[in-house]
Amino acid sequence: MVALGGTVLAALIVAVVAVMAGRNGSGVASGTSGSRPDFPPPREPAAAPHDAVSLADFVGSEACASCHATEYAAWKRSTHARAGGPPSPDRVIADFDGTPMRFADAVVIPAAKNGTYTFTVRQPGQPDRVFRVDGVIGGGHMVGGGTQGFVSRFADGTVRFLPFDFIRKEGVWFCNTNSRSQTGYTKITPTMRLAECGDWPPVRVLGDQARFATCQQCHGSQITIAFDSSAHAYDTRYTSLAINCESCHGPGRRHIEIATSGRIMTASDIGMRSLATLSKDASLQVCFQCHALKDELKPGYLPGKSLRDFYSTKLALLGDEPLHADGRVRTFAYQQNQLYSACYRNGSMTCTSCHDPHSQQYRDVNGAPLTGRYDDRQCTSCHASKADDIEAHTHHPAASPGSRCVSCHMPYLQHPEVGTTLRYARSDHTIPIPRPAFDASIGVQNACSQCHADRSVASLEAQVEKWYGTIKPQPPLVAGLVAAQRDTDPARVAQLVLQPEPDDAIAEFAGLSHYVETALHPDMPSLPAHVRDRLEALAESPDIDIKALALASLHYALGTDREVRAFLRNALDSLGADDDVVRRRWVVVLGYLGDRARAKGNTRDAIAAYGKALEIRPDDPRILANMGMAYSDAGDVTNAVQWLRQSLARDPMQPVTLVNLGNALDAQRDAAGAASAYQQALAINPREPLAYFNLGKLALEQGDAARAVQMYERTIALDASLVPAYFNLARAYAMQSDAAKAKAALERGLAFDPSNAEGREMLRTLQQAVGGRR
Repeated sequence: MVALGGTVLAALIVAVVAVMAGRNGSGVASGTSGSRPDFPPPREPAAAPHDAVSLADFVGSEACASCHATEYAAWKRSTHARAGGPPSPDRVIADFDGTPMRFADAVVIPAAKNGTYTFTVRQPGQPDRVFRVDGVIGGGHMVGGGTQGFVSRFADGTVRFLPFDFIRKEGVWFCNTNSRSQTGYTKITPTMRLAECGDWPPVRVLGDQARFATCQQCHGSQITIAFDSSAHAYDTRYTSLAINCESCHGPGRRHIEIATSGRIMTASDIGMRSLATLSKDASLQVCFQCHALKDELKPGYLPGKSLRDFYSTKLALLGDEPLHADGRVRTFAYQQNQLYSACYRNGSMTCTSCHDPHSQQYRDVNGAPLTGRYDDRQCTSCHASKADDIEAHTHHPAASPGSRCVSCHMPYLQHPEVGTTLRYARSDHTIPIPRPAFDASIGVQNACSQCHADRSVASLEAQVEKWYGTIKPQPPLVAGLVAAQRDTDPARVAQLVLQPEPDDAIAEFAGLSHYVETALHPDMPSLPAHVRDRLEALAESPDIDIKALALASLHYALGTDREVRAFLRNALDSLGADDDVVRRRWVVVLGYLGDRARAKGNTRDAIAAYGKALEIRPDDPRILANMGMAYSDAGDVTNAVQWLRQSLARDPMQPVTLVNLGNALDAQRDAAGAASAYQQALAINPREPLAYFNLGKLALEQGDAARAVQMYERTIALDASLVPAYFNLARAYAMQSDAAKAKAALERGLAFDPSNAEGREMLRTLQQAVGGRR
C-alpha cells in the first residue's frame, strides 16, 4: 500500500454547519443584546376549541358513508379519494416488472413480488440497497401531466419520498434534478448519474419537519411528524395517503357522536362547521391547505385548526418569487394565483364555483354539473352575455378550440422550474386576458401562440387589438411591479410598488415585498415621508400578512427611530388576539432578511435583523440558535457559543444546535467540549449524521484514522449526499495507507459533486502518488 502524507487532503477537513431555515418559522435568527424593554412581551395565545384537535378526533371517510351516501360515493370516485395509498395492482401505474432503470453509474430495479413492491439500487463496489414501497403518491390523474411517486418508511421513523417517479403520459421513469444538475424533471437515461436525482439518497419526508426537505402535509390526510425523545426517533402518522373527507371538513368524531345520539336535528352545534356557508376567503383557505405555497409558522397543524395560526400563504412569495408580477407561475406554484384574478378580486369566485368539492367534476356557479373542463358554462353562468353570440366574442368558429373560454383565459402553462423535457402544465388560475406582447415581456407563453405558433408576437398583438381595440390595462400595482423590476432607483420603485390597492391584497403584499428586498437595509437614517406614511398605513391593514410585513419593514429600516419605535410599540399593544399570528409572521420576515444577509456574507446586517427578531419573540430557541450562527459566520465564536447555549437553555432537545455548539467550541480549541456537544446530540438522536461527521473531524485532527473512518462511514450510511464526508474519509484511509479505499471514497463524493475542484485535485494527487510508486 502507498502511504500518502497527511497534507494531501488536509484542506478538506471541514466542519459542516447545519442551520435551520428561517423562512418557515422553524429557524429564524435574532438578537444583539436581548429584548429591549420598550416592546411589550408576546401574549400567550388564547386557547380556542380547535387547539384541542388531535389525531384521535379523526375517524376516516368510511365513517361518513352511512349518513352521507351520495357525497361519499361522489368522493370515492374522485381523484382525491384516488390520490394515494398502499401499493396495489389497481393503484400502481408504474412498471414494477423487473425492467431496470439504467443510470451511468447504477441500476435501479423496480419489482413486485407477493404484493410487495421494491426498488433495488445497485452500484459498483457497494452492496445492494432495497427500498420497500410503503405508499403510493398520486395516480397520474392530471391532464397537464400526471405523475406518481413512492414513499418508504425508514428506520428513523420518517416516511421518505423515493427519488424515482413515473409520468403517465410519456410512460417513463424520471427524477427531479433541480437541487443537483438543475435540469428539472428529467427522464432517467444511461447517460445520467444517480446522484443527479436531487432526492437521492431519499431525503424528502412526509409532514412538516424542519430538519428535512418536505412536501408539508399535502400528500395525504392528517399527516403528523414529531421527534420522540424517548424513542430517539421520529413518529410519523397519517390517516390515509388519499385526501379524505376530514381533510376539508375537519375532525368527525364529535359530529358522529352527536348524530348517533339522536340530537343532530336539535343541536345548535353539530360538531362540524358547514363549508357551504363560509365566506369567500374562508372557503379558499380550505383548499389552500394544499393548493397553495405556504410558510410554516409553527408545527402541529391539523384540519379543523385555524390555518392562519400555523401557515402563511403570502410569506412564501417573499424572496423565492414563484410568481410573476401578474400572478402567473414563474417557477413552480399552485392554484393560489387565483387571488390575482378579476373573478376573485371583483367577484365572489372560489374554487367550488367551478369544482364540485366531492366529485371534483366541473360545475357552474349555481352548482349544476357540466360536461367537463372545456364546458363554457363554467364562465357563462356568470358572464351570460358572452353566450348569446360566442363567435362575436371569440372571432373563432363556435365549435373550435378557439371558442372555448378556457383556451384563451385559462391556458395550460408549463411550470418553468420543471423544465421542458416532460410535460407538467397546469391551467392558469389567474384567468388573464390574452395580452401577447405583455406575456412575452415577462416570459410567459401567451394563449394565442399555443394554437398559432407560426405567428409572431407582434402579429398576434395586432390581431387582438384589431378585434378588441385597446386591451384592458393591467391593475396599477401589477403594472408598477413590472416596471419596478427594471428600475433600481428606490424613490421611483416606491412610487411604483407602494400604491394603495385595497381590493388586491396579494398585489399589495407583492409590491411591499419587492420594496423591502430592493430598497431597505437595517437602521437607515431615514425614509422619504411618503414611504414611511405608506408603510404605516399598510401596518394597519386587515390582512395579517401585509400588516406583519409592513411592521417588520419599519422595524428593519427604522427600528432605532424613537417615533417609529413608539408606533411599533403601539401596534404591538393593539394586536389583541392576533398577537401571536402577527409576531410569528413579523419574525419570519426579519429572519428571511437576516438569512439573505448571511448568504451574501453580510453578517453585520444579519445580526441586526436577527436582533430585531429577538425583540419580537425574545425566548424563541430557534431565533437564539440562528443568532449564534450569525456570530459564528462573523468569526466571533465567543458570542456564538453564548447564543447557542441560550438557545439550548430554552430547548435542550435540539441535536443540530448541539452540533453547531460543538463546532463553535472546536473553533475555540475546546476539543473536549466539542466532543461532548456532539455526543449530546447523538444521545438525543443517534441518527444525526452531522454529529458523526464532526466527531470524525476531531478524530482526524487528533491523528486517530481508525476512529475517523468509523465516524465518516457512519455519516455516509446516514446521509450519503454529504460530500465532504467522502473527502475526509479518503484522507483517513490515506493515513492508513489504503490508497484503494481512499480513491473509492473520493470517487463516490465526486459522483455527487463532479465539479468540486478540491476533490478533483485530491484525486489527481492520489493517482499521481500511486502511479509514482509502481
